Amino acid sequence: MKRKEFIKNTGLLAASAFLTRTKVLAFQNDIIRVGLIGVNGMGWSDLNAILKVPGVQCTALCDVDEGILNNRAKELRERNIDVKTYVDYQELVTANDVDVVIVATPDHWHCLQMVAAVAAGKDVYVEKPIGNSIKECEIMVAAAKKYNRIVQVGQWQRSQQHFSDAMAFVHGGKLGKVRLVKAWAYQGWMKSIPVLPDTSVPKGVHYDKWLGPAPKRAFNPNRFHFNFRWYWDYAGGLMTDWGVHMLDYALLGMNASDPISIMAAGGKFAYPDDAAETPDSLTTVYEFEGFNIQWEQATGIDLGPYQKTHGVAFIGNNGTLVLNREGWEVIPEKGRMEAVAFQSAVDNGLDKHMINFVEAVRKKSAAGLHAPIEAGAHIAMFSQMGNIAFRTKKKLFWDKKKHVFNDGDADHYLAKVYHNGYHLPKI
Repeated sequence: MKRKEFIKNTGLLAASAFLTRTKVLAFQNDIIRVGLIGVNGMGWSDLNAILKVPGVQCTALCDVDEGILNNRAKELRERNIDVKTYVDYQELVTANDVDVVIVATPDHWHCLQMVAAVAAGKDVYVEKPIGNSIKECEIMVAAAKKYNRIVQVGQWQRSQQHFSDAMAFVHGGKLGKVRLVKAWAYQGWMKSIPVLPDTSVPKGVHYDKWLGPAPKRAFNPNRFHFNFRWYWDYAGGLMTDWGVHMLDYALLGMNASDPISIMAAGGKFAYPDDAAETPDSLTTVYEFEGFNIQWEQATGIDLGPYQKTHGVAFIGNNGTLVLNREGWEVIPEKGRMEAVAFQSAVDNGLDKHMINFVEAVRKKSAAGLHAPIEAGAHIAMFSQMGNIAFRTKKKLFWDKKKHVFNDGDADHYLAKVYHNGYHLPKI
């Protein structure tokens, strides 16, 4: 080989090696370090999903139940993942080795923890419903904007292909005029919650930190962990648990925003004497210009509309599209359109949702998020409107400019009263 060619080739090899090292270093420097607040249930699922994304590490866990916290840390150690553990979320959100915070605590904590995280310069994945009141949702949107952080909401169905395909069909117009959209959750697995006496706080549980801004109450196992969903202090029942998922697609399909009016009726019809506060049966009607959206919920039974436990049905003049987590189909009005056979789900929505979130964090842009904070806030507020109509037993009219009902009884529920020295964040 001639000397000039040797020098040239050596230079090219050196440059190639340099670029390879640079890419490796860039990838290493692009490691995203995740801290999880709320390690039980959905929080654990969220963490395991995000850890499937290359370049993501878990560095911290936080929970007020030390028993569960230590067990989760042990599980991670067995997978060669060492983490720091905290019982105070403020220590996690301000930690230098945390870039992204997952908030998967009970609903009444979401606002305080998400706002603290973005104020500390962290990007956030927050479980649905994002807030426990309409006011909290507004504050959370303002906080994400003020601190310019990436915030994805756990509406993971927005990342599933078959949901997207179904929306494309609805928007294509073949159903004809859609006059009614039904959304529902019939939960046969959810039985009566037996009345239990108050007890002493379990060992290792920091109960005051669990209550946070909620009213001070004696410890009761019914209000702790999963079943907190059925108490107004902490959540909004099936409406905010499942309604935020199903009604989200009702709104997406109709390109709808704020309702004209809301009315609701229901109660504890199945289990009138059990320990839950939120209704086990509820029908809510949202009025829009030219169509209505109807929500139904029921516990203890599975045979919802179209014999499905959950779903959304777009009822048009030519046919009805029925959609849920398993897939979608079109049932035609006789002679007006062709049927569409059942189109099964083909992917894992949560995994894809986390990939979408991590990509946005790496790009430092919320533009491509499938469930940005604004979308999560809108559907959480929409669901809260249904609960407020139920609790006031009134037909309510929403003032979309002022974000109030102009009704004293209803406006009382726009914001939660914070207790125990906690205050709504001011943005």
